[in-house]
Amino acid sequence: MTQLPSRRRMLQGLAAVGAGLPLAAPALAQAGFPNRPIRIFVPFAAGGIADITTRIVGEKLSGLLGQQLTVMNQPGPGGMAAARQALGADADGYTLALLTNGTAVSAALYTNLQFDPVGDFVPVSTLGLFDFVFVTSAASPRQSLPDMLAYGRANPGKLNVGTILYGSTQHLSAALFRSATGLDFTHVPYRGTPDLTNGAIRNDVDIAIDSFASLSGGISGGQLKPLAVSGARRSASLPDVPTVAEAGVAGYDVTSWNAVFAPKGTPGEIVALINRQLRTALDDAGVKARFLELGIEAAASSPEELGAKLKGDIAKWTEVIAKAGLQRQSFR
Repeated sequence: MTQLPSRRRMLQGLAAVGAGLPLAAPALAQAGFPNRPIRIFVPFAAGGIADITTRIVGEKLSGLLGQQLTVMNQPGPGGMAAARQALGADADGYTLALLTNGTAVSAALYTNLQFDPVGDFVPVSTLGLFDFVFVTSAASPRQSLPDMLAYGRANPGKLNVGTILYGSTQHLSAALFRSATGLDFTHVPYRGTPDLTNGAIRNDVDIAIDSFASLSGGISGGQLKPLAVSGARRSASLPDVPTVAEAGVAGYDVTSWNAVFAPKGTPGEIVALINRQLRTALDDAGVKARFLELGIEAAASSPEELGAKLKGDIAKWTEVIAKAGLQRQSFR
């Protein structure tokens, strides 16, 4: 005769089954991901480097995932508009955000960013790494960074260094250059890259700092002379140009990045899937070549590596801002 289970054992069994349901539901919901288009919010206008690189990767990723990756341009100060749009959506993998080294700068510089890059997002993967280029006019009497350093030390306050926009990564790269060299130079802020480029060509500033893509026309046309690149190693786009460290500023390293993040709460399995497909997309020879034309190294990462990079850069730029005596800003 079969023994019937006791009431207590039956309740324990039902409780165990019930406890398993919440774990099973997300797995079922994620089955077949993605089954509709994915959006990625980019905090810059169409046509810029971040937009172009996202679209290059997005084209490849769409084929790998079998669903369209749609770029949603939401320019605005501090990347707040794009972040708010991404964070306002469900954390289901169908909404992503592009964060950059500029996001780390904004987190360090602004007191009211209105979102927490570390706490509100989960990292997925980097897309690309790129340096800034220190350039001077082809008409300048000083055609190397050591010459500029010697001139600046001999003539305090007379060396002029131009960048775009107060609070930009380029501006803080100049601030780091000041603290690393001890030079007393004049920072000249420009409204945008075209004005900065023209100022450098006219020799209005001794050094201009901006991305290779922004300055490549003047460099290839012979109007601008590259003095150094800002990263820890030489750029594949300018292999004959020394790093700032090689040119005499020990320890100087500014490497910018663009990366994919997802709203906090996005399932880990989906983050892992997108990471795997991004690695495949960024390993494509065509994608690498198109990135290199813009002065960018296609580079994937693990979520853990990207998270550490974001936190490390926020700490780095917080220290640079403090050493430079810059006032933290607030958005109005």
